[in-house]
Amino acid sequence: MSQKNRYQNYTAIEFDYPAERVLRLTLNCPERMNALDSQGHQELADVWREIDSDPNVSAVILRGAGRAFSAGGDFKMLEQMNEDFKVKTRVWREARDLVYNIINCSKPIVSAIHGPAVGAGLVAALLADISIATKTARIVDGHTKLGVAAGDHAAIIWPLLCGMAKAKYHLMLCEPLSGEQAESLGLVSLCVEEDELQEKSLEIAQRLAAGAPAALRWTKYALNNWLRQAGPIFDASLALEFMGFGSPEAKEGLSAMLGKRAPNFDQDMPV
Repeated sequence: MSQKNRYQNYTAIEFDYPAERVLRLTLNCPERMNALDSQGHQELADVWREIDSDPNVSAVILRGAGRAFSAGGDFKMLEQMNEDFKVKTRVWREARDLVYNIINCSKPIVSAIHGPAVGAGLVAALLADISIATKTARIVDGHTKLGVAAGDHAAIIWPLLCGMAKAKYHLMLCEPLSGEQAESLGLVSLCVEEDELQEKSLEIAQRLAAGAPAALRWTKYALNNWLRQAGPIFDASLALEFMGFGSPEAKEGLSAMLGKRAPNFDQDMPV
C-alpha cells in the first residue's frame, strides 16, 4: 500500500511527514477543540495498528490543531452511551483497543500537549512514550465528575507515573494540572514554553527515527510490560467505568455538564 493511500480514509486525524520516517498525526477539529465524535474515537483507537505495520514510519508525533490538544468525547456520543447499549459496548471495545494498541505499537510515539487535554485524547497523550506539555496545558481526568469511574487509562498508568497518592487525589477529585505541575509529578516527560512545543516534539521524534530501530522498539516492548502486567487492573477499571454509563449518576453528571452547573448526585446510591 502506498504512503498516500494508507491513511486516506481517516477524517478526524490529519497526517503529514515533517521529517524523514516521522509521521505526524494532528487531531483536526479545532472548532470543537478536537473533541472526538464516534468516528474520531474509532479512528484514534485503530490508527496505531496501521502505524505498527507501516514499514515507512520509525517515529510518530501526536498533536492537536488550534488551541487544544483534545477536549475529550463529544456530548452527543456520551448521551448515546447513556441510552443505547450497543453504542456503549462499541465504545467500550474502542476504549480498550485504544490503550492496548498504543501499548503494543512498536514505533516510538511522542505527544505534544497544549491547551486542554481530556478524555480519549488524554489517553493517547499520557500513554505516548515521550510526552511533552506546554507550561499552560490543562490536563484533567473528569470521569467522576461525569458520574462514572476513572477507567479508560487512569488506573493502568497514573499510579506508575505519579504515585498512588497523587493519582487518587487528581482522579477522584478531577483536579486539573498544568503542564508544569504534570512534569513536576512525573506525569509527563517534559514541559516547555508554548512556542517551543512543535519544534521540541519534532526534534525528539527525529532523534528516535534516527536511532537503532530494533534497540528502541525492544526497549519500549520491555518497559511496556509494566503496563501489560497491569492489564487486569485496567480491564476492571474500564468495566466499572462503562457499567456506570446509563446510571442515574452518569445521567446527572452529563446533565450538569450540559447545563454548566454543579452536579447533584444521590448520596444514597447502594454501592
